[in-house]
Amino acid sequence: MTLNGEMLIGFAAVRGNEGERLAFNPATNSEIAEPVFGMGGVAEVERAASLAANAFDRYRAAPLAKRAALLEAIAEHILGLGDELIDRAHAETGLPVQRLQGERARTVGQLRLFAKVVRDGHFLGATIDRAQPGRQPLPRADLRLAKMPLGPVAVFGASNFPLAFSVAGGDTAAALAAGAPVIVKAHSAHLGTSKLVGSAIQKAVKEQGLPEGTFSLLFGAGRQLGEALVSHPAVKAVGFTGSRQGGIALMQLANARPEPIPVYAEMSSINPVFLFPAALANRAEAIGNAFVESLTMGAGQFCTNPGLVLAVDGPDLERFVDAAATALTSKPAQTMLTPGIFDAYRAGAHGTDAVRGVVKVAEGEPAGERANAAQAVLYVTEAARLLASSELKAEMFGPASVVVRARDFDQLLELAEHFEGQLTVTLQIDPADVAEAKRLLPVLERKAGRILANGFPTGVEVCDAMVHGGPYPSTSNSMFTSVGATAIDRFLRPVCYQDLPDMLLPEAVRDANPLGVWRLVDGEPSAPEA
Repeated sequence: MTLNGEMLIGFAAVRGNEGERLAFNPATNSEIAEPVFGMGGVAEVERAASLAANAFDRYRAAPLAKRAALLEAIAEHILGLGDELIDRAHAETGLPVQRLQGERARTVGQLRLFAKVVRDGHFLGATIDRAQPGRQPLPRADLRLAKMPLGPVAVFGASNFPLAFSVAGGDTAAALAAGAPVIVKAHSAHLGTSKLVGSAIQKAVKEQGLPEGTFSLLFGAGRQLGEALVSHPAVKAVGFTGSRQGGIALMQLANARPEPIPVYAEMSSINPVFLFPAALANRAEAIGNAFVESLTMGAGQFCTNPGLVLAVDGPDLERFVDAAATALTSKPAQTMLTPGIFDAYRAGAHGTDAVRGVVKVAEGEPAGERANAAQAVLYVTEAARLLASSELKAEMFGPASVVVRARDFDQLLELAEHFEGQLTVTLQIDPADVAEAKRLLPVLERKAGRILANGFPTGVEVCDAMVHGGPYPSTSNSMFTSVGATAIDRFLRPVCYQDLPDMLLPEAVRDANPLGVWRLVDGEPSAPEA
């Protein structure tokens, strides 16, 4: 398709007049000449939000099959963009083509997963407690529960996943599956990629005969457009993946509204990795090599990057450090997503260099003349230094990690108690480590959304059981996940219907069960009739 710099508001292409911007290629450290993107502002937010509000009741009333068909059509149209999408994303992010192809597959997989979730209907939570007019001492009314969408959702595209956490990413897929119109603010780091994907969504909405306003895509420089979007009364929820600073700012805006709304923000995590004694004794070198592969994947630009490694000090830990250091020295510098992200990574590394008691034990290959290319780095320090230093507990977004030596297992427990909320915690354990792992696990369950063994946290499977969330500040709400089938729950709320006539009830809780969904009836699971 011919790429232009217009936003998509409903079914219209709109050129913003709040300034102009060119996309940027971080690998060449230069702007991409075409197209010139017109930035939007308050007027464009008002137009998109009004369309979304008008579309809401009609879109949520569309048959579930139609909603599922929309998600599948979006997936097909994204695939239909072919190499044009991959080439543009590569130019705007510096990410390898193979990585982007995998991310496109994940994006399509998410959309298809939510289509399945919609058709299944279980997400509606259909529950029926039938009337008991003869109950003593008081009768019971007929009570029926079904979930409905909150309303239009604002989604902020993420910098590090131009496809899977962006315009058609998990937030958008979950909101559309829930029956909520979506307004996306494109990330400024991949404007052309966003426009291509946005056009695929717009095309699918039109083809499925769904109301204008079901989807809009906005461009905006600075904070004005984003603040206007979160503050608009038509918007009822926000999905965000990014920095802690950005997430907190959106939360404050949302809470300051006359009607506060939920912000589902994924913000920061250092994803501690615990190396247990028997595991180190049996396979220190193998763990060290696998750790470096995880650390340097995608230039370390993953929210699940293993930024901290903890173990009891001793010869086996030294074997791990030696193996990891050796593997790291051969890793080439990699282009980061934006100059700003590169500068922040470099500043974080310099700050860690300056912490007394922290030793740099290895660096990857230097960047040379390559622009915005991050050199991987590995540090070692003592547990007491980690406990005393706020710098070492902060996320360093990039291919850097700190190995922490503890004097004994009790000190590892102490360290775990001092962690902030995390997206993940990893255990490298062998059978002989299980008893000590049981001591640590209750602490970790309070600290993290996903606990894994004998792997590394990079790589988040899109499936029914996945949790990609965690206690604050890893996310703004630890009760929900941004990845997996239950991500739809963020954009739903329960409604109870008391003694309503059958024809006024949502289809999910009508007597005849026209949707054919599983329900809870008088406390017992009830299968749909064959």
